[in-house]
Amino acid sequence: MRNYRFIISGRVQGVFYRKNIQENALKENFKGYVKNLPNGCVEACVSCSEEQLKKFIQILKEGSSNSIVEDIKKFECEESFENDFEIRY
Repeated sequence: MRNYRFIISGRVQGVFYRKNIQENALKENFKGYVKNLPNGCVEACVSCSEEQLKKFIQILKEGSSNSIVEDIKKFECEESFENDFEIRY
């Protein structure tokens, strides 16, 4: 398992983006969280295997029906996640 942090930019706030990410991540049993950032971007963090990473990135790209994902930046992080995928505020 590795730990990743993503910064997603585009039209990703006020369009049910976080809710859709949470629902799809829970269906795939991902552990982590998603939250809005003050600058209009969204942060998503996850603990997963290399094989699962591709699926998680696809979930981030799909977003919600009204979202427009322009960019996704990926970073490795130290924090690991063991709880269900949640929305943080």
